[in-house]
Amino acid sequence: MNPPGPKAYRSWTPELYAQQAHSPATQLPEDDLVFFLIDVVPTLNRSRIHAPYQDETRGAPPFDPAMMTCLLLYAYCVGVFSSRKIAQACERNLAFLAIVGDQRPDFRTISLFRKDHLEAFADVFVQVLRLAKAAGLVRLGTIAVDGTKVQGNASRHKAMSYGSMTKEVDRLRAEIDELLKQAQDVDAQDDAALGARRGDELPEDLRRRQDRLATIEAAMKRLEAKARAEAEAERQRRDPVEAERQRTGTKRRGRPPGPLVETPAEEAQTNFTEPELSILKTANQGWDCCGNAQASVDDGCQIILACDVTAQCNDKQQAEPMAQASRGQLDQAGIAPAADESGARPQIPAALDTGYFSAQAVEALEREGFDPHIATERQRHPSATPTAAPDSPPPAGAGLLEPSACPGVPPAAPESPPATAKEKMQAKLKTPAGRAVYARRKAIVEPVFGQIKEARSFRRFLLRGLDKIRGEWRLVCLTQNLLKIWRYGREILDGSPCAVVEGRV
Repeated sequence: MNPPGPKAYRSWTPELYAQQAHSPATQLPEDDLVFFLIDVVPTLNRSRIHAPYQDETRGAPPFDPAMMTCLLLYAYCVGVFSSRKIAQACERNLAFLAIVGDQRPDFRTISLFRKDHLEAFADVFVQVLRLAKAAGLVRLGTIAVDGTKVQGNASRHKAMSYGSMTKEVDRLRAEIDELLKQAQDVDAQDDAALGARRGDELPEDLRRRQDRLATIEAAMKRLEAKARAEAEAERQRRDPVEAERQRTGTKRRGRPPGPLVETPAEEAQTNFTEPELSILKTANQGWDCCGNAQASVDDGCQIILACDVTAQCNDKQQAEPMAQASRGQLDQAGIAPAADESGARPQIPAALDTGYFSAQAVEALEREGFDPHIATERQRHPSATPTAAPDSPPPAGAGLLEPSACPGVPPAAPESPPATAKEKMQAKLKTPAGRAVYARRKAIVEPVFGQIKEARSFRRFLLRGLDKIRGEWRLVCLTQNLLKIWRYGREILDGSPCAVVEGRV
């Protein structure tokens, strides 16, 4: 299926290839995932994927982007992420052969296609959301937001703290000075031995140390720039709050904020291989070079509504961008709740754990049309509470009556209404409705991370650079949604998703 334009693609007709006598497709079940994707992909709007090919008239016809898209989506669905392993599967695996037929894209072609079209898959993500809604898998009864650490394509041993860098720079500079002094002392003796060479080549030891010094100094500058940016962001946050406090004469609650520090802490670290990620604490209490992968998940069939990756160690700053991303995706897909006669949109309950809580997070979620339910402190598990033995004496005060039950005792004064955002959220989560919403959080979002990491074995990013990592995580979440549609929604779509993708449903 070639779009209009000067560039023609290699013919891709999987339906004709499947009719051949010895086609691999005849060996697969009729309801296999590969046939679902072969049906769905040609119906998607792939104009952004086609665009780079339209102005290129040189060389042989490229592989059809529809085939490459189908191949990449199927590979990610079944947990094959390496371009070399995908290329190998195109020669040995029946399902992969059903996609490519007698064509054989090599691993470089697959890798370049993925890298060049990561941004274009953002459009595909929205279209798949529309498919999921049409299949009845998006309910918007409650959404849950959470993050998980995914290892970056770098070793934690290639990281160094700012304090260690300072010491290493001093050591390298001293060694370089010593080597330069030695080189000057033997210049006259080297002239006779150098022959036709210029005589100004750097000794190997000196060149190696200078390269390492330049690498460390560049890493130190990155940490210093990051510290200045964080201090400026904190200053912009504090100044309006302090100005408002001075204007109203309100007394400061709690301890005063500490001074702004524009220099990196001694323990601040960066990675030489992947400088855009951070050394983060992982679930097993270790430390590694990781990205903090975020996902917003619907409670219907655990469809992922929005996703992102950040290098920040905690989730406190992620509530607002995830709220904005979720609202944007719902609006683009045309599946957001409709506004009432007054123009107000019904709020969608949103459950987030304590790592996201702040007054700004609550305001951001409400502004984007969500009803936030955010834990303000770590929840105690019931099993952590010790139970008394059956024959143990009752605790002190167990037999005392409540004051209201004693005659002649005046009733206690009613509690004052909650004043701060934290107190309001605590009161909200104590209500039966609030408890019911928050109790669903784990069951909505955490199984999704388990399926991605355990069932599909995605535990490490293959690409480097935060923008590419975000595109890779979007591709993982997109294929997670396709798997859900294939398992639970294809009967509703009745095998014809074209009208849904084009917005006719």
